[in-house]
Amino acid sequence: MKARALVSNGLAVAMLVFPVVAIAADSAVTVKGYVLDSACAFTKGLDKPISKQCAVSCAKAGSQLVILSEDGTIYWPIADTTPSSGQNAKLLPFAGEKVTASGRVYDRGGSKALVIAKIEAAK
Repeated sequence: MKARALVSNGLAVAMLVFPVVAIAADSAVTVKGYVLDSACAFTKGLDKPISKQCAVSCAKAGSQLVILSEDGTIYWPIADTTPSSGQNAKLLPFAGEKVTASGRVYDRGGSKALVIAKIEAAK
């Protein structure tokens, strides 16, 4: 009986120390928005990039590019591989432009990430 109680208490402690985290992965979605520097998306409160050159310069300096959707949601582009890799190379041709991107969206803690399956200039 004491052994069972210890196991039960140990499980409760483990759940407090190592909480279960749910990561929701939705089915494929399509996102329309602007490709811009992540820092500007947050610190400048932009609705669209200042210019293509500005977005390219920031990306080449190491800042991550993101997609700012029409509804104001910021999508962080990620890879679904291990080890993972940056996605700026995939987004750089579209820096400062409006795009349509499709892929799998992950939502965690209020942040959204997108594994880009397809991206093209918006029509």
